[in-house]
Amino acid sequence: MWRALYTFLWLLVLPLAVSRLLWRGRSEPGYRADIGERLGRYRDVAHFQGAWWIHAVSVGEIRASEPIVRALLARDEHALVLLTQMTPTGRRTALELFAAVPSRVRVAYLPYDLPWLVGAFMRRFRPRAAILMETEIWPNLLQQAKKEGIPTILANARLSRKSADRYALLGPFARDTFGCLGAVAAQSEADARRLEHLGAPPATVTGSVKFDVQVPDSAATLAAHFQRLIGSRRVILAASTRDGEESGILDAFLARATEDDLLVVVPRHPQRFDAVAALIEARGARLQRRSSDQAVAMETRAWLGDSMGEMFAYFCAAQVTLIGGSWKPLGGQNLIEACAVGTPVIVGPHTFNFDEITRLAITSGAAIRAPDVAAGFEAAIELLGDAGRREAMSAAGRQFAAQHRGATLRTLAVLDATLAGNG
Repeated sequence: MWRALYTFLWLLVLPLAVSRLLWRGRSEPGYRADIGERLGRYRDVAHFQGAWWIHAVSVGEIRASEPIVRALLARDEHALVLLTQMTPTGRRTALELFAAVPSRVRVAYLPYDLPWLVGAFMRRFRPRAAILMETEIWPNLLQQAKKEGIPTILANARLSRKSADRYALLGPFARDTFGCLGAVAAQSEADARRLEHLGAPPATVTGSVKFDVQVPDSAATLAAHFQRLIGSRRVILAASTRDGEESGILDAFLARATEDDLLVVVPRHPQRFDAVAALIEARGARLQRRSSDQAVAMETRAWLGDSMGEMFAYFCAAQVTLIGGSWKPLGGQNLIEACAVGTPVIVGPHTFNFDEITRLAITSGAAIRAPDVAAGFEAAIELLGDAGRREAMSAAGRQFAAQHRGATLRTLAVLDATLAGNG
């Protein structure tokens, strides 16, 4: 009954979902592109039949999937990967990451979660296995994969307490859905317990594959370019900020920073670049945009990171980073990349989507937690004036990132064991 109701609700929502794509496509053309794929229509299917199928919803998950994709390609010269996502920014990121191997990695949208759409998708591509990244639990997809005999693994799996409580309200429907998984490679013991409680098979704790993401060679070169544009200014980076956070961040910066300090704001979602620019200008603060690629004037208080795929370079160019999504109850964002390049990190009180990783980073000395934005900026200003402490946090961050690597190989071991069990 629950599954039939879920499918019926999808049928009701489908016209609205397509209309939303068309509407957003008026200002963001990426939303109108390849709508047919979302409805199960694909071109050039034959070459990628039998590929490893990895689904990652958007930018963060696509980046997290990169080590798994590269490991699958490296261990078998004939291996192919079908990489699906749900957002235009995720698609763009995937195309950029694997631009050098278009004949081996197919980037496509996942169809909407209607049984006949996902079922037809699976029968057309006939993937060897489905690797779903992090929290990508789609009831009809999982049931159809089980029906088609496609092994499924939830990789880099995480589930916050809040999300687990919500799933638990669905009772038997949740247990039936999670029970369709073939295997789970969880980021932490807590994630494993929550998933198992909801009906998932016994989980293997592999850690986070985000520790295995390699800093691109181009990041240091681009960071050096940023530093030439910025000059001698001290940089406080507000990374992956979310709606409702920038106002408090900007107010705290203007209240505490000196003219030698520059606030670099990189919103999490590119469609918000213009809105954040307007917010900064409304505060009377002089703004420049990264996209202008011009030297930053001394009168400029804020530099807007209105670019995609350059976060590593922003981290490298900053003296201190405040992690977005953690200053409002939004769950936080990934801090591993900042730690990997040695940037001291400050997080807010709301990191429930990254609880274990944040706890480990704080314990290792790579990150500081502040109770609110004002306290976060107080800590940032103190760090700017204490080179010794910054260097200690930088070293701790690099060590923290290095010592937790290896999740990719552990995840592939889970995949291989799952395939052997299905064989």
